[in-house]
Amino acid sequence: MTQRVQTILLSAAIAASCCMFGQSSFANSDTTGFSPKVEAGRKIYNFRCYFCHGYSGNAQTVAATFLNPPPVDFTHADSASFTQEHIVSVLKTGKPGTAMQSFRSVLNDMEMEQLAAFVEEEFVRRKAPNTHYHTAENGWQNHRRYQAAFPFATGEIPIDGPWNQLTKEQARGKRLFLSTCIICHDRGHKDGNIAIWETTPLSYPRNGYSNKTPAPPPPAQKPDAITSASPYVLHEIPPKVADMTALERKGEKLFQNNCAFCHAADGTGKNWIGSFLIPHPRNLRDPEFMDTMTRTRLSATIHEGLPGSSMPAWKSVLSEKEITSIIAYVSKAFYPLPD
Repeated sequence: MTQRVQTILLSAAIAASCCMFGQSSFANSDTTGFSPKVEAGRKIYNFRCYFCHGYSGNAQTVAATFLNPPPVDFTHADSASFTQEHIVSVLKTGKPGTAMQSFRSVLNDMEMEQLAAFVEEEFVRRKAPNTHYHTAENGWQNHRRYQAAFPFATGEIPIDGPWNQLTKEQARGKRLFLSTCIICHDRGHKDGNIAIWETTPLSYPRNGYSNKTPAPPPPAQKPDAITSASPYVLHEIPPKVADMTALERKGEKLFQNNCAFCHAADGTGKNWIGSFLIPHPRNLRDPEFMDTMTRTRLSATIHEGLPGSSMPAWKSVLSEKEITSIIAYVSKAFYPLPD
């Protein structure tokens, strides 16, 4: 996937929900003594905001490397002006010209006030270093077993440093980081060369998690594909389609490298990212919706995008032939489309 396409996808996803990945933490802050309002805001922040602003509120995230202007670093905000009232105002109206959109359709007034109270207390005033994330409740069993990758997530060891200067354990940690952790963690680098990476998530948020409901108790045994978050990964498996034409095969490659980011490899939109975007990406296998879809209408949607959703316009990224090939693949693999 090209950086240009990644930027479009990330910007669209962030603008829609700001709630997927983020800079996770390796230590927990002391949350004793905080008001119920602040703790309620913590849950909302950890579910909605960390992809852009980071779990530590300092915007050291992958999203920040793509967005211009970058997300706000709350830990460097002026406490005299960055008040709860100001935060609520931004949540209600958004910030034009940035990826920060209005949350009126996502959060009610009380939730905005709770979120603002948490951000002001935790980051603007206390500048707390961490908050809870890598827990058993979130689907992370024994997170310390990945500690070889921690120095690359914290920036202690630059990602673009020479391999021959790493110890055997550090090289193992770098390979682990590049294949799994980098999708959530800031890519610390010492020069302008950013490492090429592929994503293979180790874990997903627990299935059905919401900041509005109490977290489930830790499982008594190792999570399986139903009680943990593993159902998300089932939708990252592309369907096996026989007898495809050259055009359909080209469309398959383009879809899986670009569209599957939101719509899932199986076209359902039920992967991790698709499940948290608001509104959700279209399920391209849903008969109720696809019965109304035509190749002409789908082409127009890909070209121009869908305002108010996470679907961006692709007309400046994909050629006419590439869009046609994607439509051919969708029709072959997910749901037959009339002209």
